[in-house]
Parts: sequence; C-alpha cells; structure tokens
Amino acid sequence: MFHHLVFFYLRKDLTPAERSQFETKLRGLDKIKSITSCYIGRPTPSERAIVDSSYDFAEMFIFKSQAEHDAYQVDPIHVDFVQSCKTFWSSVKIYDFE
Repeated sequence: MFHHLVFFYLRKDLTPAERSQFETKLRGLDKIKSITSCYIGRPTPSERAIVDSSYDFAEMFIFKSQAEHDAYQVDPIHVDFVQSCKTFWSSVKIYDFE
C-alpha cells in the first residue's frame, strides 16, 4: 500500500467563500478512481504540546501501489484542484510512505 499525506496551510486572508471553495474542491478529489481510501479533515484541537495542529486541512489517500498514486497525480480532477486552488495556500507539506 502507498500512503499519501498532505497538510495544507491556507493563506490567512482568505474569505469564507474562498475557504469553502477550497474545501469543496479538496473533498472532490475522492472521485479519483485510483484512490483506494480517502480521509480529509481539519485538525482536532489538542492540549498535548506534541500535537501539531497548525495546518488548516489534511488529506490522507491510500493507493494499492505507487503506480496508482502516480496516476492520481496526473488525473484531470487532481490537476484541476491544484490549478484552481494553489493560490489559496501559503504552504503545503507532503509525506508519502509505503
């Protein structure tokens, strides 16, 4: 299995409508057929100092293989998401593992 985790840090000056548009587009990625499992959410508040909740949204997609992940990267839905939403974030962190 190939795991793809992405943490989005959105610009602080986004309007509520822009944040909503981002979330809608992000959640739309679950339509990509090469994704086996899809998890999307916001940070859970925690009083534990070790927990990093500085991001705005996270996604974790599980693929059967790296080849399935590579197909996701060029899927038109993903390409559209990146092109239409990249101005909404100030930073993105990606962690992939098998």
